Amino acid sequence: MKTYFLEQLITPSNVLPNATSNDASIILNSIELTPCVLTIGNFDGVHLGHQAMLEQVRQLADERKLSSAVMIFEPQPREFFAPATAPARLTNLAEKQALLAEYGVETLIVASFDSDFRTLTAQAFADMIAQRLNVKALVLGDDFRFGHDRTGDSKFLRDYGLHVTNLHTVTDHTATDERISSTRIRNLLLAGDITAANQLLGRDYANTGMVVGGDKIGRTMDFPTANIDLARLKPALHGIFAVDVIRLDEQGQVIPNGLTELATEGATGITGLRPHSLFGTANIGTRPSVDKGHDWRLEVHFPQLHANLYGQTLHVRFLHFLHGERHYDSLEALKSGIHNDVADLLEWRTKQLG
Repeated sequence: MKTYFLEQLITPSNVLPNATSNDASIILNSIELTPCVLTIGNFDGVHLGHQAMLEQVRQLADERKLSSAVMIFEPQPREFFAPATAPARLTNLAEKQALLAEYGVETLIVASFDSDFRTLTAQAFADMIAQRLNVKALVLGDDFRFGHDRTGDSKFLRDYGLHVTNLHTVTDHTATDERISSTRIRNLLLAGDITAANQLLGRDYANTGMVVGGDKIGRTMDFPTANIDLARLKPALHGIFAVDVIRLDEQGQVIPNGLTELATEGATGITGLRPHSLFGTANIGTRPSVDKGHDWRLEVHFPQLHANLYGQTLHVRFLHFLHGERHYDSLEALKSGIHNDVADLLEWRTKQLG
């Protein structure tokens, strides 16, 4: 999958020496997209509803001998308008890129949602996608709106001359037959119902990030942790979890036994529940016992592992919710609480293995 930022595709990039702003010798960006079918949205989580949209894009692209493309927004619109109250992210940009590629998208266009973008008129937006992005057809949700004050819709694009297919709401076909949405998945994850969230995602929920420096409080209590960069304003999960973790290379591929091969002093960790993984206990939240305010962290402790993980990219799969974050009155009480959590989660792992 090729990824472009929208500015790369619509902004003049090369100017001849001594050219003025009125000079006809300005050369426009040389990137030219192949004719495509486009869908547009946040695609946060890339859940089953999104996957149905992507399948429709692929089918239409095959029928019309076009390529498949997705436009997403960074930041997501609600993060731009009200970052303090924006919904938690299910997927950061890198996670979203990997998932969209996995589901067959050929071109990803990342639009910077800023003041300039939000003030585009519906006409300007339609001109942009048709003339600069080479869009020949679109697949959109039935409630899709665009342009300044949300004046554009599917009818506007059809009247403009573009082929538009509307995909109706996708439900989970259970007894409740509820709409599959990112909001619903967030609520399930926040409640610790990982199994139900996974059913709507069509896969196991996970976070991917690089191990970065932390404040090293864990190691002072004999529970060293890998501090994993969340790359989002706030996470969708809060609390204490059992996880299994794999190490990824620069292309996002699994490194066989990638964590074990970094082990030193014979402390190779405890095997996880999927191939090439190690079992870990994770705290994701604001760590109320160490007085860090709203400093969101994902910290993973690997029992019986001694390894330098700084700079490594880890894929953390959430397996089991133990409990929410707790406030402890002292570091000694916190250490005791962590000891009990690790013991409980190791017991849970043993039960899973039979």
